[in-house]
Amino acid sequence: MKIILGLFLILTLLPISSAFSQVTDTTSTLSVMLTSNSPYVYHDDDGYTIVVGSVKNTNTNTSVKNVQIRATFYDDVSPTPLEFSQGTTVLQVIPSLGTSPYMIKSKTPNPQITQASVFLEKFDSSISKSKLLSVDLSDIYVDENLVVSGMLKNGPAPVTNATVYAAFYDGFNPPRILDIMSVDIGNMTANQQVPFNFNEKINPSSVKLALFAETNVFYSAYVERVIPAPEVLTKLVTISDVSITDTYGKPLSEIKLGSTVNIRSNSIIELSPDYTSSEIPYRYFVQVKETGEKPFVEFVGKYDGRYMGEGKQSQSVDWIPEKKGLFFVETFVWDRNNVPIADQGPVAIILVS
Repeated sequence: MKIILGLFLILTLLPISSAFSQVTDTTSTLSVMLTSNSPYVYHDDDGYTIVVGSVKNTNTNTSVKNVQIRATFYDDVSPTPLEFSQGTTVLQVIPSLGTSPYMIKSKTPNPQITQASVFLEKFDSSISKSKLLSVDLSDIYVDENLVVSGMLKNGPAPVTNATVYAAFYDGFNPPRILDIMSVDIGNMTANQQVPFNFNEKINPSSVKLALFAETNVFYSAYVERVIPAPEVLTKLVTISDVSITDTYGKPLSEIKLGSTVNIRSNSIIELSPDYTSSEIPYRYFVQVKETGEKPFVEFVGKYDGRYMGEGKQSQSVDWIPEKKGLFFVETFVWDRNNVPIADQGPVAIILVS
């Protein structure tokens, strides 16, 4: 008995093999996160549902690859998913502290799909690529399409699978990625320069463009530019008098968790002589964000209305806060083609207790 007890005590003092802790070690040293749990969702021309978002590698030393994202698609009626689909990031390798967009397509063109959620499934550590590509933007303008031209400059070694990407962002803060396009360059010799061109119809809500590139061994920095806005669709509307009220219309500066409040604002429309239509359908958006260095979007609501000629009109959206804290309330007015027709409204602040 003493011999058995002694063996047991010795075994309990021995260290556990590192093989049993491999998963834990990998998780603790690598950190990849979705930049938003509310990606942009839309239907393409063929009826498929597209989910667009981005992933950030928050590790300071290690690159990652094989990032797998799962999208779950729902309708407005049932919490039961209609279908699932998997995708990966645009960049094959995300450098340390780097970000990559992703785009996931539904398996079927199902018109019942109205919303989607995303989940980060897996990723692996990777050998880092060198930041030796350069993307130079030479021209950008808008006619019927967005036209972008530039030059991709390779580093000091031959490469394969060179691709230039364009990501398009809306005017929300933080902005959402609305679409991703690409131009395949192919193989490049050392220090070679190859022109590229985008000439595409884009989402009218796009206000910013980011260009970046990747090959089998190199990648580039992001090059960001503001997209010129169509002149006839700017500043038709002015948003004013943003307030948060209870269901009886009483203004509030502090609200209780779980209570229903009403976010209200007024807007004034002034039509230019060149604008021929007196009836303008519009979509009023409310965005509620946490305060802080990296504000998280807590809520996005919308109200559809119509401007009948010039004058003043009120809009409102109900919100039930699900989290305590101090929040910013932002308002926007777009037309039904998702083109901003007003500058962002005054920012309101509300405390949820």
